[in-house]
Amino acid sequence: MSTEKVSVHGSWASRWVFILAATGSAVGLGSIWKFPYMVGVYGGGAFVLMFLVCIALIGVPVMLAETLIGRRARQSPANALKVLAVEAGHSGKWSWGAFAGMITALLILSFYSVVGGWSLDYIIDMGRGDFQGVTADQVGAYFGNVISDPWRLTLWHTIFMVLSAVVIAKGVVAGLERSLRIMMPLLFVMVIVLLGYSMTTGHFMEGVHFMFDFHPEKVLDGLLPAMGHAFFSLSVGVGSIMIYGAYMPKNSSISGTVVGVALLDTFVSLVAGLALFPIVFAAGLNPSEGPGLMFVSLPFAFGNVAFGQLMGVVFFVLVAVAAWSSAISLLEPMVAYLVERTKVSRAWVTFWLAFTCWFFGLGTVFSFNIWKEAKFFVNEGGMFHLYQWGAAGGLDFFGVIDFFTSRIMLPLGGLCFVVFAGWIMGREAVRDELSIRSPALFALSLFLMRYVAPIGILVVFAAQLWK
Repeated sequence: MSTEKVSVHGSWASRWVFILAATGSAVGLGSIWKFPYMVGVYGGGAFVLMFLVCIALIGVPVMLAETLIGRRARQSPANALKVLAVEAGHSGKWSWGAFAGMITALLILSFYSVVGGWSLDYIIDMGRGDFQGVTADQVGAYFGNVISDPWRLTLWHTIFMVLSAVVIAKGVVAGLERSLRIMMPLLFVMVIVLLGYSMTTGHFMEGVHFMFDFHPEKVLDGLLPAMGHAFFSLSVGVGSIMIYGAYMPKNSSISGTVVGVALLDTFVSLVAGLALFPIVFAAGLNPSEGPGLMFVSLPFAFGNVAFGQLMGVVFFVLVAVAAWSSAISLLEPMVAYLVERTKVSRAWVTFWLAFTCWFFGLGTVFSFNIWKEAKFFVNEGGMFHLYQWGAAGGLDFFGVIDFFTSRIMLPLGGLCFVVFAGWIMGREAVRDELSIRSPALFALSLFLMRYVAPIGILVVFAAQLWK
């Protein structure tokens, strides 16, 4: 029976390791960096409320779908969908949806590694005291100098990719499990340390009010961004959670475990906001600075508050660990797939995939310097150009990859997985894998996977493309 399958890659020692792994996949730059600035931009408490609702109605059902598919098949995402579709009497071509998701994961990793490299660079810079007593303009100029140097960016991009590849090459137990047992507790400790420090700034309650004061008139402004971020925050849609589910012990509760992961990811996002906003307020900055919050506003803030140098190092180590734990989850699905299909050793598969992502990531590196004048999808004076050098509008190479993956492929991947679990696998197969004793809870879970989550994803997808 399909429920007796065993993964050729190994398995987690317990459900708690799966929780650590899945939380590591989910808690990345989106939780530490993007969530706080989105709270600032979209109205504080109204956005937080919409985010929590969307996590429950969209994020959790998609994560539930990915996990149960992975554990049912005990294989990489593409092979899992093929095997389970055939077992249920459907076409094995469903595997193409998962294969597209795995390609998306590699594309995301190619630029994620570059941004992760920035965080490694800033650990050194912060530790040297480069931001002590500087002005906001000086920090902005400093960041501009960092990204304008292709050799510097390539060095840190390379280091970050090597760190990620080493973990994957060692395998599920010796690599993933052993590293995550260290990385995730370290991440939680650093988040709490930053929270404790923010309570000493004298602006903690100001941060609390900013995050949780509710303004009803701002609900609609933050609804679609909250839906999109809830979906992306849990790292669903690319097969990372599915392959981690394939390593999950059979006797573990999928529903309880997935809810636990969602709660931990949400906890880290909320605590990150509570830790960072008081520091921003203490430095007299605007918390609605947008994407520049992490590499411009926060370094200035840490450079102008008491004990800021030490706390700045802690913060960028936290960012690097969060990015690292997410990066390895992006590489693992395709590594597992190629090991299953080719029987080539895990180490060699990892090396070549990591090298491919590294090489493709050079396009992102050059987007900020020697290729910054290269623009794609330019609409100038009513004329559309696929590519134009030196255009005022359009997207650079990094922008194209980011748009294609986050606004098109991720929603489509999540839609594929949740529809597959809700409609293709079959009611009894889902019931057997979830092992939910309460008929009402099972009916609710199936309803969310079949109707609520797919409709929510389609709304996010359409809104992103329209925007």
